[in-house]
Amino acid sequence: MDKVLIVCYYWPPAGGPGVQRWLKFATYLPEFDIEPLVFVPENPSYPITDTSLVKEIPDGIRVIKQPIFEPYGWASLFSKKKTKRISSGLIQKRQKQSLLERLFLWIRGNFFIPDARKYWVKPSVNTLTKIIREEGIKTIVTTGPPHSVHLIGLQLKQKLELQWLADFRDPWTSIGYHGKLKLTKAAQRKHKSLEKQVLNAADKLVVTSATTQKEFEQLTPTPIEVITNGYDGDFTPLELDEDFTLSHIGSLLTDRNPVVLWKVLQELCAENPLFKAKLKIQLAGVVGHGVKESIAAHGLTESVALLGYVAHEAVITLQRKSQLLLLLEIDAKETQGIIPGKLFEYLHARRPILAIGPKKWEAGRILKETQAGHSVLHEEYNALKNVLLEAFKAYQNGGLQSKASGVEKYDRKELTKKLTEFIRWESSKNRP
Repeated sequence: MDKVLIVCYYWPPAGGPGVQRWLKFATYLPEFDIEPLVFVPENPSYPITDTSLVKEIPDGIRVIKQPIFEPYGWASLFSKKKTKRISSGLIQKRQKQSLLERLFLWIRGNFFIPDARKYWVKPSVNTLTKIIREEGIKTIVTTGPPHSVHLIGLQLKQKLELQWLADFRDPWTSIGYHGKLKLTKAAQRKHKSLEKQVLNAADKLVVTSATTQKEFEQLTPTPIEVITNGYDGDFTPLELDEDFTLSHIGSLLTDRNPVVLWKVLQELCAENPLFKAKLKIQLAGVVGHGVKESIAAHGLTESVALLGYVAHEAVITLQRKSQLLLLLEIDAKETQGIIPGKLFEYLHARRPILAIGPKKWEAGRILKETQAGHSVLHEEYNALKNVLLEAFKAYQNGGLQSKASGVEKYDRKELTKKLTEFIRWESSKNRP
């Protein structure tokens, strides 16, 4: 059985979608005759934890841990809340940032390049050099963000004869929060330089969207494969909520505030007392202050349940019981290639999906291909209202169901098969 070393920062008990991607790849790789060795930090500062995911680590998997120093530890002495927010990439608009938060952002952006986990690179390279030689490992995988993890791969590639796959769950310099880090021109050049080094030194690149693939193809001849996130586990239908529940899973910060949705819901509540009586909006995850203000301004506070962070196993139940699942994205060109990991679990939940996002949004294209729901633009008020009216009508008739088809290719096992084929593909620096 071939061995593959997976270097990642996020691993249970870390919470959120980032941890699940490689947890599931590691789970299914042995079925394709590959033994995964997972290398993770011993004492990380995770912004979100979910202990329920620990139970999903497969028996027998070898997890190697290396201590890490993170400056967020001492920075949190000044403000734990602000440090936690910055460490997870949740950056407020400038006008809402305190002087301390602006200072943290400037330090984070210009002193810790590519990110504050950079101090894990050198000790990890030293430890892994020995492990790779002892284990006879021929392939390593690094997954980011944090993109400092890719610098581990870069240095190992420079020292040893091995195949290196760099997996980008999100882009590097084009991701939304990158431009909010108050970077100097020198820092911007450093990020670009490191990004270019990684893209060109890696033997193969894996990305989660076609948009990122096109972006990287302009920067490197390295072969690139699109392997999206996915869903896992068997489907068990559950009894649906009695209320007309609209559920959103994940962070809903002010930049992602779906004002058009609140306006439409306000109008529908005013027009139809029964709609107002049955409406229940469930928000699971961090909700920005601006979103809460907007909900209140549109008279929807009584219809909204703020659930906070919900453990993954409970999220699955929440999704399958909801009448309608919400997928919301910022209305910007930079978000066209963002495909939220929750989309694939939404598909697996077999519930209709209502998406509001930017033009040419890849997630909207997937919804159209699978016929799993509707995707509307932020300015399409009437279209959104019609979708909600039709959904409520079907709900009243007891028949609000998903019409999704062809979602099997997003099963984690199928995606792992695609990954193993790419690992074993004998490549050159030119795509076939």
